[in-house]
Amino acid sequence: MVLLLLMALGSWPALAVAAPGLCVGPICGDEITRSAKHHFQLRMRVSDQQGHRERLTVDCRTGGLSPAAGLVERGYAAAVARKACRLAGEAPA
Repeated sequence: MVLLLLMALGSWPALAVAAPGLCVGPICGDEITRSAKHHFQLRMRVSDQQGHRERLTVDCRTGGLSPAAGLVERGYAAAVARKACRLAGEAPA
């Protein structure tokens, strides 16, 4: 029992110091995945320094975010989305 507890506590710091994904200003995006249905869409989780978190879908052709409004400031979220689209090779021509 003690061994299991020590193993669990030993793995906890590794989870706590995980690096964020893409950051622009106070907003960071991580867990970025490509949509299975539409190659030009990315899904990502964004969070801010106040602890607000949201999942967004980004249309890389237009730069549109869905949902269009939420707790995380959309100007910085759009900048993170554009950066993710460029890195994924889906930036508009």
